[in-house]
Amino acid sequence: MPPDDASTDPLVRQLREQISDNDRAIVDAINKRLKLVARLKEYKASRGFEFVDPDREDWMIRYLERANGGPLSDDGLRELFAQILALTKREVQ
Repeated sequence: MPPDDASTDPLVRQLREQISDNDRAIVDAINKRLKLVARLKEYKASRGFEFVDPDREDWMIRYLERANGGPLSDDGLRELFAQILALTKREVQ
């Protein structure tokens, strides 16, 4: 008979812990990305280069689509990185 409370189930607890660990890794990766982009922005500004490079963004999405092994769909990947790019631009301003 299944338990009444999913939070007491050992597998549920184990999977939730793994999800939380993964979420922390995502936050760490985003923070690292923000630091790298801030360095790039500063360098590009010192050289008189434009900060945003739409061609590079398009290349990055195509590269990630090829590298993506799923189950994230290409549409999901594009949506995710549209948000990451928008967030990055806001955060490093």
